[in-house]
Amino acid sequence: MILQTVAGAALGKMGAAIGAAVAAIAAAIGIGKIGKASLEAGARQPEQAGHYRMTAIIIGALVEGACLFAILVCLIGINK
Repeated sequence: MILQTVAGAALGKMGAAIGAAVAAIAAAIGIGKIGKASLEAGARQPEQAGHYRMTAIIIGALVEGACLFAILVCLIGINK
């Protein structure tokens, strides 16, 4: 009975760690796509490149915020 409880806790912590890793990877992919789209849009319309850059920075910050929130939730799950 004790062994099952310990194994369940270890699996929960491993799942939370994997969740944090998936959140970080997803954020990296999202920011890469944002950067790619911003560069392509700036190449098509150079006069609007500053606008696209600022929009990409804002969206990137929102993606990072969501990623950090997900990682914090996973870390709370590990420490619980």
